[in-house]
Amino acid sequence: MPIISSFFGIYVRMYFADHAPPHIHVEYQGHEAVIAIADGMLVQGDLPNRALVLVRQWCLDHRSELEQNWARAQALQPLSRIPGADND
Repeated sequence: MPIISSFFGIYVRMYFADHAPPHIHVEYQGHEAVIAIADGMLVQGDLPNRALVLVRQWCLDHRSELEQNWARAQALQPLSRIPGADND
């Protein structure tokens, strides 16, 4: 599962041909979560509140890029890297 972004120790991944609804997988300091691309809401798992707020805002700021990557992942095409909240 490729890392599509990382910032402040947070790793954002996306699976190829994953199940709907469109989402990302997030890892931070031993915590794992699934976040919906559409609204940045927590679907599954847990993250510390500070990390969740950062990821949610990043997701909303990069929604279009995430949706494009989701379409690529469903078509088994290479994913694009998305700048992190720290402008990585």
